[in-house]
Amino acid sequence: MASIDEIKKERLKKLERIQGARLRQGYGEAKESAYPASTKRTHIVAEALVDFAKLSKSKKEIFLVGRIRAIRGHGGSTFLNIEDGTGGIQAYLKKDGVGEKAYQSFLDLFDIGDFVQLRGTLFKTKKGEKTLEISSYKMLAKSLLPLPEKWHGLQDEEERFRKRYLDLMFNPEVKAKFEIRAKIIRTLRMFLDEQGFLEVESPVLQSVYGGADAKPFRTHINAFDMDMYLRISLELPLKRLMVGGFEKVYEMGRVFRNEGVDRQHNPDFTMLEFYWAYADYKDMMKLTEEMFSYLLAGELFGTKKIWYEERAIDFKTPWPRVEYRDLIKTHTKLDIETLNRDALAKEAQKLGLVIESTWGKGKIIDEIYKKYCRPKIWEPTFVIHHPSEMFPLAKQRPENPQEAETFQLVVAGGWELVKAYSEQNDPLVQRKAFEAQESLFRKGLEDAQRMDTDFVEALEYGMPPTAGFGMGIDRLAALLTNTHSLREVILFPTMKPRHDINIQDRIGLSDKTEVRKTRKDARH
Repeated sequence: MASIDEIKKERLKKLERIQGARLRQGYGEAKESAYPASTKRTHIVAEALVDFAKLSKSKKEIFLVGRIRAIRGHGGSTFLNIEDGTGGIQAYLKKDGVGEKAYQSFLDLFDIGDFVQLRGTLFKTKKGEKTLEISSYKMLAKSLLPLPEKWHGLQDEEERFRKRYLDLMFNPEVKAKFEIRAKIIRTLRMFLDEQGFLEVESPVLQSVYGGADAKPFRTHINAFDMDMYLRISLELPLKRLMVGGFEKVYEMGRVFRNEGVDRQHNPDFTMLEFYWAYADYKDMMKLTEEMFSYLLAGELFGTKKIWYEERAIDFKTPWPRVEYRDLIKTHTKLDIETLNRDALAKEAQKLGLVIESTWGKGKIIDEIYKKYCRPKIWEPTFVIHHPSEMFPLAKQRPENPQEAETFQLVVAGGWELVKAYSEQNDPLVQRKAFEAQESLFRKGLEDAQRMDTDFVEALEYGMPPTAGFGMGIDRLAALLTNTHSLREVILFPTMKPRHDINIQDRIGLSDKTEVRKTRKDARH
């Protein structure tokens, strides 16, 4: 069996022949190109199949394009299968139809994997298969590498994610997931637009990062000779817009967090955030229920019931509202209101958690919740009233300042889909919250939020009572496509390089010093 290098070498020879050949294929004599810019297509494959009866009866010639997925020779005739983005169809090439020279040229120069343009008429074979009889053909793109003969799907997961183009090509169910993801995003935008929200954009590069508890990616802008950060959240710029007079805004975009990678986390992901003036977290819970009803019961699924990991989940509203402290008490017997930081740390250690000295009480509580409470939630549930320390940008509850006006939507054994709250609009309280976070940062808590004096100044001009909402689109797509890991619903998930030496091949450098310099630059 020929190696990949041998196959590529043979195909390069074919490429040279195509580029230099003069073939007569119904277009007159002209110098051929294996990668022409122009294409003629009158029908997509799906249209040809749907309108087959009419087109075959009329004997009208049509143009189809696509990738060759199979070639089967039978003496003076050859069957091939092509696929475009809408489906596949069989095509039939015979020596008597295109001429001996053109027929032999196809056999000599075309391979599985090539993109082609085919002209011909539709007919049914004796076996009843819908087929295009080719009267002329044209190369659209020569494939230099062979397609895998057998794709192993989940058995070769790492390769699937590194070479997503092959994954999409050989696994139609994967492509279907990304089509559903696109519909989810489109439907969410439609809902927000209909509710009167305005889509906006905020900077990816920020001089001060904030809006979430996360470590940022750091970069440098040469023009200003200053360090910048990739945003970890969309929140603070959008709330500045509320100060400026907008009452309903949303943004859907990539955010970046320099943290661990697992089934629910990727270093860059898509976030939807929106802000609603003159509303609070209770209003936002009702709107969230309306949004999911719109998303699921509309054209996307037509039902509020989905399946995830062989369990039915019913999104019928209203959803239960469960107190955060009650969840912890139910599953661990701990009363977080009566325990101070050190006492809680000892109880957490008894539960098997490793507690770091830099963690405050809120961080310890959250680790207990994530391990012992969240995985037990399967039906859509609003977990409400988290400790204020955990939400420095949220309003405190007037009846209990130790708790915040917050909720998280949790479902399917621990998928946290939504985090939302009544936004803190008191600049004096907000400043104190930032100062407390800065103190934690100085003690070594790297993902503590930082002081943003410009944002506090914006609040001093006045921001109306506002409710805010944040949701990870990747997690939502994973849930609604019954997918275990985010990497399955992110087209190009972050992957660790297999071999560092491949950097030299990828960037085309031959000098090792230059390669080392490139690696060094990439770290800054």
